[in-house]
Amino acid sequence: MKAFVFPGQGAQFVGMGKDLYESSTELKAMFEHANDILGFRITDLMFSGTDEDLRQTKVTQPAIFLHSVILAKSLGNTFKPEMVAGHSLGEFSALVANGTLGFDDGLILVSKRALAMQKACEIEASTMAAILGLDDDIVEKVCREIDEVVVPANYNSPGQIVISGSIKGIDLAIEKLNEAGARRCVKLPVGGAFHSPLMEPARQELAKAIEDAPFNNPVCPVYQNVNAHPSSDPAEIRKNLVSQLTSPVRWTQTIQNMIKDGALSFTELGPGSVLQGLIKKIDRTTTTTGI
Repeated sequence: MKAFVFPGQGAQFVGMGKDLYESSTELKAMFEHANDILGFRITDLMFSGTDEDLRQTKVTQPAIFLHSVILAKSLGNTFKPEMVAGHSLGEFSALVANGTLGFDDGLILVSKRALAMQKACEIEASTMAAILGLDDDIVEKVCREIDEVVVPANYNSPGQIVISGSIKGIDLAIEKLNEAGARRCVKLPVGGAFHSPLMEPARQELAKAIEDAPFNNPVCPVYQNVNAHPSSDPAEIRKNLVSQLTSPVRWTQTIQNMIKDGALSFTELGPGSVLQGLIKKIDRTTTTTGI
């Protein structure tokens, strides 16, 4: 079975999507339609902005979504997914790719999600950190023992977990995880504590928007971040999409389940190649490509 995966925040780069924009009038029209929906020319920031421009959550998320979804569209009739998954934001791209969401509705939800997350980040100073070289249970135990908000946020691959929480919580966790033998602990250049309880205000705001958006029956299952299991039920997909903001991204388990269910190859659609690298770390026998 052929699986398609879609990247999340952090994969952006200046110039992303410009080749697609220039490749056909149909794809150019999709980008221009997105500019109209968003109310600003995101294409200018994508094609010729600065790294700082693209790091703004309100820009980053719709930019990556557009690149991923329009890339899938560019494949035409050859794009026939049998299973899909997306890392965090990428789950929205996956849901457009498998027909659960329409292009307009997906973009509107991503924009609302980005703005809600940005607002939540401004309520309390918070951040994230990548922890390399420790087993999951050790990282989980250290997080539980800290009297601050700090939780595992992304189970990216064996030996690579991202934690999320208050500035103080992350600092304390890094200190203890280094003592526990972590190979590296690296604070990430993000605006806040994504996939943690500190995103609760954003979760509440996004829940209403997701409830109001039309969800269709998909052409293939989506493996969702919150439980790493496949779903084709629009009601279940909605529920898990809301929970995603305050729950960890179970990427390791997602890829393992997709392989168990018959995934023979993985194609990453979107900027960069981060997911291809993670998938190879999860299972070296997999075939991975990017477009």
